[in-house]
Amino acid sequence: MLSKFRPTWMIESIYNVSPQFLLENNINCVLTDLDNTLVPWNSKKGSEELRSWLHEVKKYGIKVIVVSNNSHKRIQKAVQDYELPFVPRAMKPLTIGIRHALKSFNLNKKNTVMIGDQLLTDVVAANSCHVRSILVKPLVDNDAWNTTLNRCLEKIIWNKLIKKYPNLHWE
Repeated sequence: MLSKFRPTWMIESIYNVSPQFLLENNINCVLTDLDNTLVPWNSKKGSEELRSWLHEVKKYGIKVIVVSNNSHKRIQKAVQDYELPFVPRAMKPLTIGIRHALKSFNLNKKNTVMIGDQLLTDVVAANSCHVRSILVKPLVDNDAWNTTLNRCLEKIIWNKLIKKYPNLHWE
């Protein structure tokens, strides 16, 4: 049961996920959460760091698709400058959004990774779809009210994960 919360990898930031790392692990598509993964949850725009990372990843032929629980309007506003495809209202931790992305974009699970900042939504949804996952630290220290509730539960799960999987660590 605890294994559904275990990320495949833990990397400090999405911006530290290099094209070389992805290609070495046979990944040609990144599904990514939006809030606190690509952009701060309370921001309408991305950063120059995001623009650079996307440019670098796309240069290697790696697709990037946003899979977010946010509304179409929120995601569109946040990614409009980056020409990123997206799946809104993904309903993570359910598998609906990830399955929709896999089918709509004709993706192979074996070559896809889900990157996000939450165990309870991003990692659980990825594991439930048998897609590898990368857990990243949130871009900002505060959260929307609904995510704050998840973070409290995450702390409890983290303590259990670390006991069961002592090799879990940030890369």
